[in-house]
Amino acid sequence: MNSTGIVLFAHGSRDPLWKLPIEAVAQRIRERDSHTLVFCAYLELTTPDLAHCTRELIAAGIQHVRILPLFLGVGRHAREDLPSLVRELQVQHPDVQFELQAAVGEHPLLIDTMAQIALNQV
Repeated sequence: MNSTGIVLFAHGSRDPLWKLPIEAVAQRIRERDSHTLVFCAYLELTTPDLAHCTRELIAAGIQHVRILPLFLGVGRHAREDLPSLVRELQVQHPDVQFELQAAVGEHPLLIDTMAQIALNQV
């Protein structure tokens, strides 16, 4: 098993179908690397939350947690709420390394892919 676990972090919704694309990304990660544990966590309105997923990863022996915010825009949740949650986790789990990645909406590959989709060039 990989010593790094991944948490895909998204906003959440009351609509249970909303999280299907998030779970599809997690499934694709599992298909590409069956040794990496990956969980989906949500800020609100959907479970599980980030703390729950972190506990699951730590219980499985993970010592490095990579958190990928699945936000297109970088608003208050990405700039303030999520970093605050990660700081709390670091205090609670000082022996675990937390890596908070940039929101996916900032990644050049995603920007290029969305442009290709808009141009119907995929």
